[in-house]
Amino acid sequence: MDPAHSAEIFPHIRILLGTIVGLGITRLLMTFAGMVQHPRRAKESALHLIWMASILLEIVLFWWWEFALFQLPFWTFGVALFLISYAVTLFLMATLLSPDNISEYTGYEDFFIKRRRWFFGLLALTFVFDTIDTLLKGATHWENFGASYFIQVPIGLILCVIAWRSDNRRVHFAIVGLHITYQIYLMTRFFYVN
Repeated sequence: MDPAHSAEIFPHIRILLGTIVGLGITRLLMTFAGMVQHPRRAKESALHLIWMASILLEIVLFWWWEFALFQLPFWTFGVALFLISYAVTLFLMATLLSPDNISEYTGYEDFFIKRRRWFFGLLALTFVFDTIDTLLKGATHWENFGASYFIQVPIGLILCVIAWRSDNRRVHFAIVGLHITYQIYLMTRFFYVN
């Protein structure tokens, strides 16, 4: 496929990715709205709310960083399928924070802790996907991150394993705190697309 056709494909891929991440954002916002509308329906949790904010931010960052794919000179179905899989993984994380019904749990935190293996398995997968996604965008893109990028992936994977194994609230608060701090660091350091 010649580069001219590649430039035409990107907007179509972008629309599909936007639809998938839009569904994830909708799930998170509807859950938050449900908490505001029916505060006694289920026991709320600061840990759960912070993870919701962090994954909402993660989804928005994914959407933002994907602008760099416009420069991709060649598109294949495999690349498109990979990007769709990445977006679906983020959507699934949002659904694990936005359950349809938690009546069999004592509240949102209980649900989150009992479903943490799925959540942190998917979060670990996003670290792997993000590495591939960054490599797809080319050397110029990942060189902008420097060593911090290559440190965050193994640390993120280790933290996912720790969270996957632990049901300790303090451990989970520390991990979500690190996650959201790194996201804020990325936003303040790289607020542009290159």
